[in-house]
Amino acid sequence: MIVNIIQDTGVLTAISTILGVMLVIAERWLNNYGDIKININGKRDIVVKGGDTLLSSLAEKQIYLPSACGGRGTCGACKCKVSEGGGPVLPTERPMLSKAELADDIRLSCQVKVKNEISITIPNEIFNIRKYRSKITEIIDYTYDIKGITFQLLDGDTIEFLAGQYVQLNTKSYGKVRQSVSRAYSVSSGPERKDHIQLIIRLVPEGICTTWVHNHLKVGDEVEFTGPYGDFYLRDTDADVIFVAGGSGKAPIKSMLEHLQVTGCDRKMTYFFGAKALRDLYLTDKMRAFEKVFPNFKYEPVLSHPEPDDVWDGKKGFIMPYFKDAIRDANNTEAYLCGSPGMINAVTKSLKELGVPEEKIYYDSFG
Repeated sequence: MIVNIIQDTGVLTAISTILGVMLVIAERWLNNYGDIKININGKRDIVVKGGDTLLSSLAEKQIYLPSACGGRGTCGACKCKVSEGGGPVLPTERPMLSKAELADDIRLSCQVKVKNEISITIPNEIFNIRKYRSKITEIIDYTYDIKGITFQLLDGDTIEFLAGQYVQLNTKSYGKVRQSVSRAYSVSSGPERKDHIQLIIRLVPEGICTTWVHNHLKVGDEVEFTGPYGDFYLRDTDADVIFVAGGSGKAPIKSMLEHLQVTGCDRKMTYFFGAKALRDLYLTDKMRAFEKVFPNFKYEPVLSHPEPDDVWDGKKGFIMPYFKDAIRDANNTEAYLCGSPGMINAVTKSLKELGVPEEKIYYDSFG
């Protein structure tokens, strides 16, 4: 009896092994799409290995579409027009696409598999996005959960970007995390220094990239990033400006102000920075210094929930009630907002109610 059981077990094991090998072979055969052509903007063809996502396939050819979530389909940043060969729209895409976008063949490139010849349309500025190698030269603890990281470009390289734009940082494996991910962070330094950038990164509990930055990244480490991305930048007008940010959302506003410090600016500007308690404020001295640089600039930090032992005689509560006193001509006011989606929505609603035109409200939203 025991012999029969052992024999049966051996047969089952052999069958399972054979089936496993057959599945691996079948999967490789079924997913072997060969070389596939991607036509870009009706002007340029590239040839890639089929089977991967459109986002990854383009990146292999040094064409970098934005992807704040690293290709998970949750940010909606990697949209592009796929006029031919993209296959049916997947359920994972639909929540990120409007009816107008669906009608115009807009897709999430991270969800489109390259299985057939594809024709796509992307903005020409995408071709200016590059991959950069850098070395960490400085790490500053701004608060208990926010760091400022300086990346010095290697090989004598330089980067051109607009104040307010962002880059995508590529992580390396650490601890039990073996995969590399890409996450988006706004540049906090001004664009005049082209040989380095600074990022301001807040620790997100269990966040793969922010945990790597806060707990594993060291001065001297080499890091790759791509960029620049985004259309969040200061418009060259004479309109009054309302800046609103919270947490690490200070990064692009800092970049804008550093740029204006070089170019000069006499526009009326008010910067509302929302924080929970006194320990969440940082770079306050630098913001106060800008008040001496610009003749019409005011920095207004607002604490929503000061701690009992916080010594604070500044503004408290929500930011929105203070907008009215800062706006002198709503039609000639621009707003630049950076923060969580909830903050962006509440601030936008308030500004519109005060008469600021919606088309003059610019924002960079992050989860």
